[in-house]
Amino acid sequence: MSETTKKHKAEAPKKLRFSIIMCSTSRYTQAKKGEKILDPSGDLIESSLRKAGQIIVFRKVVSDDPTMIAKDMKDIISRSDVDSVIFCGGTGIAPSDVTIETVTPFLDKTLPGFGEIFRHLSYGEIGSAAVLSRAIAGIAKGKAIFCIPGSPNAVKLCLSKLILPEAGHLIKHARE
Repeated sequence: MSETTKKHKAEAPKKLRFSIIMCSTSRYTQAKKGEKILDPSGDLIESSLRKAGQIIVFRKVVSDDPTMIAKDMKDIISRSDVDSVIFCGGTGIAPSDVTIETVTPFLDKTLPGFGEIFRHLSYGEIGSAAVLSRAIAGIAKGKAIFCIPGSPNAVKLCLSKLILPEAGHLIKHARE
């Protein structure tokens, strides 16, 4: 790691305020019916962030619906109590997977390397199926935005190798 990168990371905020939005029509439907939902990926995101000393501002489940996702994105970028959001799920290639297409227009800057490195790391774990994986990151109104796949393995990879090591660094530069 370069001296400049070390310096920037040292100056970056250590404790961030995260929101977690799970994009899943099936889980959203279960929640609306008052049924208990199993959300291993959401649980993994929350526990990993807390273990790393981060703050969870809120966590919710939405449908794979562009209107719902856009509403939450608008809310997040207007809030002063959120530094970063993780949208989890709805990033695949099925017609119903609309998270990336819905979030991208809100981004002031995109970080293509996030998805590229995620797929590179995924390739080492799952082989050529990594080409089906979509993930993006960017900055919107000084906030770090991440859209990641919903599988627990993808969540673990994104958090441990990309989001937790770099979120503070992203926020530092986004707010300069």
